[in-house]
Amino acid sequence: MRLEFGLLDIAVFIAFVAAVITTGLLKSRREQTGEDYFLAGRGLKWWLIGFSLIAANISSEQFVGMSGNAASHVGLAIASYEWMAAITLVVVAFGFLPYFLRAGIYTMPEFLEVRYNAAARTIMAVATLFIYMLLLASVTYSGALTISTMASKMGAEGYTVPIWTASLVIGLIAMVYVTAGGLKACAWADLIQGSALIVGGGVIMYFAFRTLGNATGALAFVENVQTGAVGYKTFTPETGAVDRFMELNRVRMNMFLPSNDKVLPWTALLLGLWIPNFYYWGLNQYITQRTLGSESLAQGQKGIMFAAFMKLLIPFVIVVPGIMAFNLFAGDMQNQAVTDNAVVIARYLKANPDTQLVEVAQAPNREAIAAWPAGRFLLAVYPEGESLRAALAENPFVLPLTQTDFAAVTVEPYTVFESDDKTWDEVFPKLAAELQVYNQKAAEAAAAAKATLHTEKFIAYKYDTALGQLLSSVLPQRTGLVGFVLAALLGAVVSSLAAMLNAASTIFTMDIYKKYISPNAGQKTVVFLGRASVLVFTAVAVLLAPQLGNPKISNSIFTIIQESQGLISPGILAVFAFGLIVRKAPPIAGVAGLLTNIVTYGGMYLAGRYKIGPDIQFLNRMAICFALCLVVMWIITMARPLPQPIEFKKQSNLNLASSRGALVAGILIVLITLAFYVIFSPIGLAK
Repeated sequence: MRLEFGLLDIAVFIAFVAAVITTGLLKSRREQTGEDYFLAGRGLKWWLIGFSLIAANISSEQFVGMSGNAASHVGLAIASYEWMAAITLVVVAFGFLPYFLRAGIYTMPEFLEVRYNAAARTIMAVATLFIYMLLLASVTYSGALTISTMASKMGAEGYTVPIWTASLVIGLIAMVYVTAGGLKACAWADLIQGSALIVGGGVIMYFAFRTLGNATGALAFVENVQTGAVGYKTFTPETGAVDRFMELNRVRMNMFLPSNDKVLPWTALLLGLWIPNFYYWGLNQYITQRTLGSESLAQGQKGIMFAAFMKLLIPFVIVVPGIMAFNLFAGDMQNQAVTDNAVVIARYLKANPDTQLVEVAQAPNREAIAAWPAGRFLLAVYPEGESLRAALAENPFVLPLTQTDFAAVTVEPYTVFESDDKTWDEVFPKLAAELQVYNQKAAEAAAAAKATLHTEKFIAYKYDTALGQLLSSVLPQRTGLVGFVLAALLGAVVSSLAAMLNAASTIFTMDIYKKYISPNAGQKTVVFLGRASVLVFTAVAVLLAPQLGNPKISNSIFTIIQESQGLISPGILAVFAFGLIVRKAPPIAGVAGLLTNIVTYGGMYLAGRYKIGPDIQFLNRMAICFALCLVVMWIITMARPLPQPIEFKKQSNLNLASSRGALVAGILIVLITLAFYVIFSPIGLAK
């Protein structure tokens, strides 16, 4: 089925984008001071805060990355990032926010100077900016990937929209209103975009169920989450969509994956997953900046509870459709993986010329491609300028490359070839068996030569195309719905990108420029620099985004984002929590905690990547680093405690009275979340 983008879709899409930009600009025309530009004059109401939190959070990272993880063996378990966030938000509202508003801070690194010293503030600020550069690129890339995937299905022959082109469009839209209006522009634009996210996700889910219920062919499903085995099943026309869904996906509706799972083992639910959640929702600048702009503590707490309630709904409009995407479009996801696998297979051929499973053919005709058997790989090498679409004949064993790309392929010595995708061994069993023998020899040779062992990675399915497959194949064509949902998706990307741009510019301006370069800078200079830095960070996002499609980095953009933040999140959480609870912790403890995490997490990552140590799943890695940071800080505190406990003085004129209604809502949200974990557990699913 081809994607038909009619005039009504175009009109809806353009109207939505125009409404977002216009609203953002009109609501923020009087930014005179840093507080106006970076914190919306500290005047945000609860409903703006709630929608803005969701819009800043739910982006292509979720719509693309989370639905992509859901399409894999992970299934509903990936919803833990959402449901555990609901509980986390309750704690943040009543445990963290009162301290931050009392201190009257602009940024989270600034609070570390209040609690510890300027060195701790600077370390967090610099490390956060480096991570934000990757996050900016990740959000931009995942949005661009969906646009590119959808474009390839438009019309009879499809269109080619390069990742860099889509990235540039996304970056420019976000840059326009953030540069002009700062946080207030973001918040009002998020009001539209946050609403559209929920509605758009619900539309996708409805039509995905309808398509599943009407499907007449074989539907794919994961038989076993341990092995990644994939099977196919057909249904009688009388079988309803919900019955089909549960019969196909019962094993993927379990929130508790095996302890050895590389994406989300159940052990991570005990501690590892709480670390990124508490960091993200309580200490991450581009999220907390919305709450720092609250009109009062009560307004901030109500807004956070509103966001927590919406977090309970997100898995049903993002994760569930992602699961169905694999049922319906597993074959298309295989074909989307061809481009990524082509170069890796070419490298394998050059590393192992004796392979019996890879053959090179110069510009084979369509008949040869159509007749190519499964089991062996054909590298179809075409001249420059010739269409490669002939090689994409719904056969994942046919891999097209241009002659220039093939000639440019090189391989590092002592390279092993593997896959993080559990289904790889099932989909390509012959190559998997051959690789096992080859990799063993390569590892032994590297050990004998005391050389570094390099890794190349294959993928079986391009899971991150799940959303693109749904948008292009399940929505009614030429009704305006495709335009609306695509606009909602673009809004999700733009809102998160805008939030990160605003946060990065705030940290650079307030924690680096005003702190060290020009402490006496006037308000006009501060606002000007904030706007200028938005332009610079946008350029970084657009330039880095295309590099993230390399499967050697990861087969999941969601995993890239979560794993990379581990370089700072355990240490930051440990330092903040320890500093709030242990009031006699000296300034050096904060510095030591931050540095301990960066060195330890980075060291464990490199040890696993280069096979010189155990390959520890990143959430478990976070738990280890978090515990180690606390131990280091405790030892320092025992050796050099402050003579008197530190006191957090009130530096703000805000009303700091807490909201009792928000507290009641928070308790209900926690109970509902726990109920979900019982329902979608082995016990609940067995009933």
